[in-house]
This record gives sequence, C-alpha cells and structure tokens, in this order.
Amino acid sequence: MLSVSGSFPASLADMENYGRREPEVSRYPEFIVRRARTADVPKIKRLIDIYAPKILLEKNLVTLYESVQEFWVAEREDDIISCGALHVLWSDLGEVRTVAVDPAHKGCGSGRAVVSQLIETARDLGLQRVFVLTFEVKFFSQLGFTEIDGTPVTSEVFTEMRRSYDTGVAEFLDLSYVKPNTLGNTRMLREL
Repeated sequence: MLSVSGSFPASLADMENYGRREPEVSRYPEFIVRRARTADVPKIKRLIDIYAPKILLEKNLVTLYESVQEFWVAEREDDIISCGALHVLWSDLGEVRTVAVDPAHKGCGSGRAVVSQLIETARDLGLQRVFVLTFEVKFFSQLGFTEIDGTPVTSEVFTEMRRSYDTGVAEFLDLSYVKPNTLGNTRMLREL
C-alpha cells in the first residue's frame, strides 16, 4: 500500500499554482536581474544588433527564441539594458555568451551583474569551469576569468564535442571553419 504525506492542493485552482516558485530576481539600486522571457527576445535582439557583427555574432530571432532559457537580463523601467547567456558545453563546462550592455547604461554595473548571475547559475548546475571568447579582456579579468591557450578538454571530449552543430561549440574548439568569427578574440576561462 502506498503512503503519501505532505500537503497537496485542495482544489483545481490550487493545483494550477502547485509547485510554482517565485521567479528568481536580484535587485540592484538602478535595475533588476532576472531570467529572460520570450517577450524579451525582440529587446534582446535589438541589444545584440548594436554590437553585431563586429563584436558579437549576429543572432536571428528563431535562435534567440530557441535559447531564451539560457538568457538572463538586467531590466530598468521595462527596458532591457543588459543581457547574457550561459550555454552548457559539457558535464563540467559552460560558456558565457552573447553579453551585451546598452551603451546608454554602460558603467552602471548591469553587465557585471548579469555575468555574475550566469556564474551563479553555472554553479547551481554543477559546472566547474566557465569559458568565454571575448574582446572585453579587462571586464572578464575583473570577474575572475584568465586567458588560456588551446582547448581545455580531453581528446575524447574534444571528439565528442565536434559532433555539435552549435557555432559557439566550434568556436570553443577553435575549429578552422569558424576562425573568421574569432579573429582578435581572447579565450578565457574561470574555475568555479
């Protein structure tokens, strides 16, 4: 016989909210940092487009909708002022990608807050290292990233990762067909 303990919803109305958590939000004096929602995607795209294609890879809307769960945003008065994503590359490794800050809000700490949240998310997922490919070496150095050479994975993992269709994974692996995308970028890693 099955025995169940604990509280369960008493009605259908209660059932609809059963198990739901309050959304994760970090509050700062000038903005909040929260998980991105699908309604944020057009605003995220506008922010990315400021920097694409010279600093960031261009992202089309469908790609952003497909990966919206990876994004965190800094929001100020209903405007998205910063964004960034954490993409899991392997069991112990993630990549911080697509970090963008509205030029009108540079220096307010929103980019740092978003990346800090991405690092915390990586820890929550059990990742041990986070990679970034960037022009913003000073910014990421201040957040604990260090410059690296090569690809910090075993040959077995490298072979398995080559099967990915994700351009970011190819950039991480430093594959020749993505070299034009990575010229001038610095490879950085942070141990968690």
